[in-house]
Amino acid sequence: MAAIEHPLHELARFLPAGSFDYVVKYLYQYKVHLTVAKSRKSVLGDYRHAHQGNNHRISVNGNLNVYEFLITLLHELAHLLTFEQYQNRVEPHGKEWKAIYSKLLIDFVAFGVFPTEIVAALQKSIISPAATANGETELLMVLRKYNSSKKEGVCFIADLPMGALFRLSNGKVFRKGELRRKRYTCIEIKTGLTYTVSAITEVKQLEVINQ
Repeated sequence: MAAIEHPLHELARFLPAGSFDYVVKYLYQYKVHLTVAKSRKSVLGDYRHAHQGNNHRISVNGNLNVYEFLITLLHELAHLLTFEQYQNRVEPHGKEWKAIYSKLLIDFVAFGVFPTEIVAALQKSIISPAATANGETELLMVLRKYNSSKKEGVCFIADLPMGALFRLSNGKVFRKGELRRKRYTCIEIKTGLTYTVSAITEVKQLEVINQ
């Protein structure tokens, strides 16, 4: 039986309607120890393979909305399935992992657990999955529209007009510059230094008061 930190009926509240039974099937079959973790800025989820009598271990951040939680869990399950088939003989995010993750996404899309706009955003991931969440900028922007706790005045930096002033969560104020790949070059107002900021960073736009 799967070793899970939350009773199974509690796990259901972290998942989209209709996905619970399919997820639990994998947890039982591969004896997964699933942890719903506190918010981590560096990672959304993590996988540790079975070792010296310990079960496979997966952790997923509990502050994610249900769709982002499920997709993160599928990303980690793909690592588990890749390990089961290839052990450590392949790259962590190589073609083998990509093929398995893509198949999982296709299966869960077919189960009808995602809204239409998320299904559309998932198509790029299905064709060529990214190794990290930051590589799925467009998908994450769609997913995070479903966050229940949106702060007033907070938006993605990608949604701001060029030249807009904004404040990061650390209190520093910047002016938005040009997009380079998936990050914007921004100038910190206080120091004049240039930084790059991820397109999916949540910021607070500041009003410019004309003198």
